[in-house]
Amino acid sequence: MSANSRAKAPSRRQFLSGAAAVGVGVAAAGTTRAADPDPLITNVQEWAQATGEGVDATPYGLPIQFEKDVVRRNVEWLTADTISSINFTPIHALDGTITPQGCAFERHHSGAIELSKADYRLMINGLVDTPLVFTYEDLERFPRENRVYFCECAANTGMEWAGAQLNGAQFTHGMIHNMEYSGVPLRLLLEEAGVKREGRWVYVEGADASSNGRSIPLEKALDDVLVAFKANGEALRKEHGYPVRLVVPGWEGNMWVKWLRRVEVTGMAIESREETSKYTDTLEDGMSRKWTWVMDAKSVVTAPSPQAPIAHGPGPLVITGLAWSGRGSITGVDVSVDGGKNWTPARLAAPGTDKALTRFYLDYNWDGSEMLLQARAKDSTGYVQPSKAQLREVRGENSIYHNNCIQTWWIKENGEAENVEVS
Repeated sequence: MSANSRAKAPSRRQFLSGAAAVGVGVAAAGTTRAADPDPLITNVQEWAQATGEGVDATPYGLPIQFEKDVVRRNVEWLTADTISSINFTPIHALDGTITPQGCAFERHHSGAIELSKADYRLMINGLVDTPLVFTYEDLERFPRENRVYFCECAANTGMEWAGAQLNGAQFTHGMIHNMEYSGVPLRLLLEEAGVKREGRWVYVEGADASSNGRSIPLEKALDDVLVAFKANGEALRKEHGYPVRLVVPGWEGNMWVKWLRRVEVTGMAIESREETSKYTDTLEDGMSRKWTWVMDAKSVVTAPSPQAPIAHGPGPLVITGLAWSGRGSITGVDVSVDGGKNWTPARLAAPGTDKALTRFYLDYNWDGSEMLLQARAKDSTGYVQPSKAQLREVRGENSIYHNNCIQTWWIKENGEAENVEVS
């Protein structure tokens, strides 16, 4: 459907008010005739005939049973080892931008550990004037900040390099979450210890058995990195690094070290396992790029999608999804229903925020025909999200990480969706 034909389509207000005015329903859309009595309205229902649960029934609130399918999931053939593995956020079933902690994807290398606040220690050492050790209570005494950032695994969408494989937005793009973090700028702790003139990097390390560690340039460490102990207003979950984790805005999730125990100021990068043999981008000729920390602009339509098919017939349809950039804020998202031949600007739910998820909507009148649904993001640097073909031209198909390609969903006439590629 062209942009012109979409403009001439009946408006949502006309569609809905028209159906009600003539007293007829649109059967394909599941709308009941206005003249027919609806027992869910006219009859007193079971849930209104007795009192419900009291305030003591759920001391910690959990989702209602009708939302029990909105959970993190893994892929058996991809994540057979659940100790050193990953699961995926159900982005297809969420709206807005803030990810509930209980739904937020988790990644760990040797299992989530139980470390109490009383036993927690953070050491600052290396090229500093005064090596320091902080308790959890010490950290709480520093000036803190609240910041909303996305955390994306570098391998998000990584299985799609060689072709469309995982059928669902949760699985192709679900290695991401977006939360409000509360914590202390790492800069303040480094200033307390006093960084020596020869300091150029920091090496951050976790307290779990894998001792996951990454090198971060000192410039970034002194900029916007947080030592966080709260997410979305409450304590971090165990799987997200309780009681303290690192937040490295806009950079790949492997650098967001959980159960943070040590920050060492160094003169050079440590070149650890996680920044040499892992988390480097292998090119077509076998050479690998390293230091590809930043997550480039990316977007995905979350609904309709394979796990969120269209449940009604032709008529008003809300197309929605998420966009983000590690280099700044999202300034625009375009949506295509014909595989990238034509693009329509989507509506941003709110102005893009630096290094955070942005929700977009396109209110669309669907005529019931097939669609090749895509989204394309643009960020505040002017960068435009590339197609998979454009990425492959530069990087081949040997990589795992940093795949920020345009995603295509084939929407069928029955409303079901499938992960496909377009040539």
